[in-house]
Amino acid sequence: MESHERGGRTLVQVISEKYSPDNFPYCRGSGVGVVIRSSPQGSPVKDRLNLPRILVLDGCGITQAGDEEEVAAFCSHVVELDLSHNQLKDWGEISKILSNIPNLDFLNLSMNPLRGSCLEAGAAEAFSGLRRLVLTNTHVTWNMVHTLTRETPELEELFLCLNEFESVSVSSVPCPSLQLLHITDNQLQEWVEVRKLGLMYPGLVSLILANNSLSSIHEPEDSPQRLFPNLRSINLHNTGLARWEDIEKLNFFPKLQEVRVQGIPLLQPYTDHERRFLTIAQLPSVTVLNGSVVTDGEREDAERFFVRYYLDCPEDELPQRYQTLLARYGRLAPLAEVDLRPLSSVQVDLRCGDHTDPLDLRLDQTVADLKKQLKAVVQLPPNKMRVYYIDRQLGYALEPQELKYGGRALHSYSIRDGDEILVVPKT
Repeated sequence: MESHERGGRTLVQVISEKYSPDNFPYCRGSGVGVVIRSSPQGSPVKDRLNLPRILVLDGCGITQAGDEEEVAAFCSHVVELDLSHNQLKDWGEISKILSNIPNLDFLNLSMNPLRGSCLEAGAAEAFSGLRRLVLTNTHVTWNMVHTLTRETPELEELFLCLNEFESVSVSSVPCPSLQLLHITDNQLQEWVEVRKLGLMYPGLVSLILANNSLSSIHEPEDSPQRLFPNLRSINLHNTGLARWEDIEKLNFFPKLQEVRVQGIPLLQPYTDHERRFLTIAQLPSVTVLNGSVVTDGEREDAERFFVRYYLDCPEDELPQRYQTLLARYGRLAPLAEVDLRPLSSVQVDLRCGDHTDPLDLRLDQTVADLKKQLKAVVQLPPNKMRVYYIDRQLGYALEPQELKYGGRALHSYSIRDGDEILVVPKT
């Protein structure tokens, strides 16, 4: 009642309403949804509810934990809790909730207005069992992030998207367990801020930096080996990278295998084919680019394309990778340009009786159209002529092929320049 008067709702109230027995009149079986139990002992509500282990309470207007004994009674078995899009403003209330859910592995607090809120000493211990934590668009501070990571020794995944971070504050205590960091859609511009992430999270396997305005990658060759020794995947979509030198520096990351790098200024002038091949050629250890596996065949094609692409480039403008690939493949001749578009017309010989004349033949027309075209030339109505196609490249080894189906398109006969069209009157 008090929480309603203050304009909010408690976690306990929301659970009681959402999982009320009145909303679930039928038993659904063990482990599925909400199960009504028959035990008459204890609270008539708690005894009749068995909440799912994955509890989704997003957008419910929650502002407080409510009675902690009730939270423990309802949620002691819960392993995943989604509290996104609520109105939690106080880390202390969140700590009360978590201190009564001992098995919690995953917590989503996205879109809760936590700007400026902090935890009292010792209250962060309630977060100690978390492995995955989502703090997207909570405007959490770096100090609060450090408070949480110091108390979560098994934390593996951390989401810090949309928090308006312009810089990174370094913690004195690293979090070596962290393997995945999503820090997209912030306002990071300088690579020196990214380097700080490596200092704090040396165990990172995947780093998602998409939609930050990073202008370049400033890394000496030995630096990534110290800062990101385990990094296997990096996402640089829609960043501000504008030089091939930035792509080359990704080779300094000793275990990097997967790269996502679309929507950057560097690649905008190129075609899709050029973007992929030039990037693959620059990254010899990367096996997945923009979500697609790089096969051995594609890599060789890309590296050969790279050598040809820079064939006439001035010596002082050649990328570093060029000399390595030139030594491997040699100086490759440019590929012949082959026009694979279907022919629209051909020049053939039209023979009727003793007369042979050149004919410009449109291949997009049908046999019936051709006969109408020939009517004025051979002085025969369409229904009084037979038309044959002779393949001159095969000589006369094959019998002439009669064009007898009026609706068939001429291009389907594979007629080429120099072939012959023979018209014979019907008898």
